[in-house]
Amino acid sequence: MSDSEFTALHQRMLAEIAAKTIFSTGQLGKAALNSRVMEALGKVPRHAFVPIELRPYAYVDTPLPIGYGKTISQPFIVAVMTDLLDVRATDTVLEIGTGLGYQSAVLASLAKQVYSVELIEELARQARQRLARQGHANVEIRIGNGCHGWPEHAPFDRVIVTAAPELIPPALIYQLKPGGRMVIPAGLQESQQLLLVQKDENGRVSTREIFQVLFSLLEEGEPD
Repeated sequence: MSDSEFTALHQRMLAEIAAKTIFSTGQLGKAALNSRVMEALGKVPRHAFVPIELRPYAYVDTPLPIGYGKTISQPFIVAVMTDLLDVRATDTVLEIGTGLGYQSAVLASLAKQVYSVELIEELARQARQRLARQGHANVEIRIGNGCHGWPEHAPFDRVIVTAAPELIPPALIYQLKPGGRMVIPAGLQESQQLLLVQKDENGRVSTREIFQVLFSLLEEGEPD
């Protein structure tokens, strides 16, 4: 496909996200996503973060397989999760589940630094390559058990998790700064909810259910 064809499909994807946001006003509490989030989604070429044979479908609003039983999330869900995270330009973000790096690239466009943990070595290797090609130098990836977070760089202003545990891993709550936010899908597979977790300045934690979702399960793998 040509660059102009990808550009047209990219713009259509952004329009579809905007329309779905309006239909989700009751759950999101607003009819439009933050302009910084939409700009980041407009800058990051999703086709650069999917397997080459799936590039023609890169801008369809659906998850796509990336191998190893994993998927790249639906663009609308990426947009909503990023918006809920409310990333500031000075923030350090922990991402659990790098995949091929699309969400990492969106976060890198918004944050000061992104630390991303991926369980599957081959996905982590490919994500590093894809992010480097797009010039995202503020993303660091490690291979490991996402349930443990990345204690060496904690605490984090923001935490985002792109696979679903049944319960929020305690280490991720602990590594979230007071005043911080976490966006995470959690629950049994047939009843997962997208959650916004907030920790106030005194360390008290509150959660808000956004809507029902279906994510790959967060695998614990081997202990780090």
